[in-house]
Amino acid sequence: MPPSVRFLPFLSWPAQWRAHGVRGDLVAGITVALVLIPQALAYAKLAGLPPQVGLYAALLPAVVAALFGSCGQLSTGPVALTSLLVAASIVPLAGLAGGDLLGLALLLALLSGLIQLGLGLMRLGWLLNLLSVPVLMGFVNAAALIICLTQVPPLLGLAMPHSQHLVLDFTQALGGLTAPHWPSMGFGLGSLAALVALKRLWPRLPGVPLVVATATALSAWSGFATSGGEVVGDIPRGLPLPSLPPPSPDLVAAILPAAFVVAMVSFMEAASSAKLICGRTRQPWRQDQELIGQGLAKISAAFTSGMPVSASFSRSALNYVNGARTGLSSLVTAALLVLTLLYLTPLLWHLPKPVLAAVILQAVAGLIDTGVLRRAWRASKDDGAAAAVTFLGTLAFAPNIQNGIFTGLILSLGLMVYRGMRPRAALLGLHEDGTYRDRERFGLPHPHPQLVILRFDSPLTFVTAATFEDAMLAAARAQDKVRMVLVSATGMNDIDATGLHTLAGLIERFHAQGQAIAFCGLKKQVIDAMERDGLWPRIAAQASYRTEHQALAALLPGLAASD
Repeated sequence: MPPSVRFLPFLSWPAQWRAHGVRGDLVAGITVALVLIPQALAYAKLAGLPPQVGLYAALLPAVVAALFGSCGQLSTGPVALTSLLVAASIVPLAGLAGGDLLGLALLLALLSGLIQLGLGLMRLGWLLNLLSVPVLMGFVNAAALIICLTQVPPLLGLAMPHSQHLVLDFTQALGGLTAPHWPSMGFGLGSLAALVALKRLWPRLPGVPLVVATATALSAWSGFATSGGEVVGDIPRGLPLPSLPPPSPDLVAAILPAAFVVAMVSFMEAASSAKLICGRTRQPWRQDQELIGQGLAKISAAFTSGMPVSASFSRSALNYVNGARTGLSSLVTAALLVLTLLYLTPLLWHLPKPVLAAVILQAVAGLIDTGVLRRAWRASKDDGAAAAVTFLGTLAFAPNIQNGIFTGLILSLGLMVYRGMRPRAALLGLHEDGTYRDRERFGLPHPHPQLVILRFDSPLTFVTAATFEDAMLAAARAQDKVRMVLVSATGMNDIDATGLHTLAGLIERFHAQGQAIAFCGLKKQVIDAMERDGLWPRIAAQASYRTEHQALAALLPGLAASD
């Protein structure tokens, strides 16, 4: 791949247009725009921001992400999970910012974008892999449930209080403390039923724009707003003006942890879509380049009155299904948004807010997947525990849901370190198939009364050194007359200073006990470290064997001769 295309992916578009044409991009761009416009309004509402902010976030950020991202089919803009994170991050800081929620959203977009851009430029995208799938899915399932809880009251025309305890607020809203607004309930439940029916019965029809257009027209005809119903209301006509995030050091320090969570979770959303699409199109997906594209998109949102954005799984899939090949589809979508902002915003005045709640509920329902949590538990109790703690922690901390993912992340990393400290060490015996295998599992005898073989399935580092030492001392006592412990080191692919120090101490201790240590299967990088440390000359004579068979052929005659 030419360097220019590697850093400026949009330079590869003309070649794809010549091969496949542009019809697919045009059709996909128009189709996605019809879905994106009502979703952008709904997700801005979910984030606690004015509706036009969602439209602004779907404009320039989508273009920037398409130009600099590695997957042309990604549709970048407001998404449900990131919008919920925005609300959870900025609402608690409203007092510190003097109630300027939009300014906090701009600062959050800037900081999370800079984090992603920095990781991409430094080729550190692998750091995001520290967020395990069970933790992410535990968070996503809990966040999706929280989104549903926040949208049920407006869907039913109920007033919902807002405090630091979301579940209590939800219970109070449904407990009859406020009377429902029946027309709102009719619009909300009717829209949700229509969206579900269209998706199941006529999935090829654009259900969201059809329901939104119908509900808006019905709202205007019936006088829904004059009867006390909540509508979107006035959306400023025109393109977004340049904006500047508040340059307050106190706000930066307060919102930085949330920016890290937004950067991490939103990119995991984008990565899941990109991996799936690129796997089907057989196009290379470059994680670091996508970080750059998504980071620049968030930064552009910060300076165009937007909010943090990400790649939408549903809209990206819609883009792909409708034949998008390049980021031109996102440019077409942005062009239609420009027309909407310039000429069509008055048509959205009568759009009922319960309909937006229905749009959010229908979109978020697909995020709930409890099967992933069950599979994580079956695969590993540690992974299952991390997923469950993340799920429950996110619910418990709601609306401050970023604390939930921090809890899961810390737990999963802690469990990873704990598992790393307890690698598998097995004594080996000769199996009937001619290989040396775990003698306890297969009921095998030791190879010789004076020799045992220990296999250590881990690097020998400061994390595992204590376990290795314990395993070696236990191996030395495995038989009454052990004089030699042969270490099968095929799984030992690294050794650090602590490992070398532990090994040198064991050699001295074994020597004092009249015992010795030999090695087979040592890898080059381990031998190189031993040579730099000066340990290798002391053990080289009995550490150059490649297999257990070769080592025993050399060592057993010496043991027999010394009897």
